Amino acid sequence: MKAVCVVAIGNVPPEILEWVENVAVEWFPWPVRRLQALDLPEGSFDTNRGQYQSVEIMKAVARSRPSDAARILGVTEVDLTIPMLTFVFGQAQLDGPVAVVSLCRLRQEFYGLQSEEVLFRERVVKEVLHELGHTFGLTHCADPTCPMSLATHIGLVDGKEQRYCARCGEQIGQRIASQDGEPL
Repeated sequence: MKAVCVVAIGNVPPEILEWVENVAVEWFPWPVRRLQALDLPEGSFDTNRGQYQSVEIMKAVARSRPSDAARILGVTEVDLTIPMLTFVFGQAQLDGPVAVVSLCRLRQEFYGLQSEEVLFRERVVKEVLHELGHTFGLTHCADPTCPMSLATHIGLVDGKEQRYCARCGEQIGQRIASQDGEPL
């Protein structure tokens, strides 16, 4: 049976991985399985930027993907970047099996503010939905409250809801149904 796999990259608290797993259980039809944590890949740290290259981390996640994984989501505490942007909250293969979410900029502490667990958890849910949505072929949504909307700063993440808009939810449902529950 196919599964959605969740894997920590580096040290990620188990309760956060549990939040991620709960999101996957709620939205996707496959069982969820946690894999053994991965080390941050050698060469992924960009010394000039002081951040980790998201593509290198996605490659490591892809290499760890079990053959029965419909989707695999990497979760990391490190700050991610890609060459054309100063940072990313996460990244995914559009219509592919691999995604990664960074917790770094979802934390209030990153912005010099006091920790707020409820707000942090909401942000994690939204970003997990966003990146997994991309793996089902969803592009950025025009509805700013949909998790699939583009977020270039944390305020835009906070403006999202913790559920897909009707259009994006329907698209994911159709993609799953068209494959009779099998991965795309």
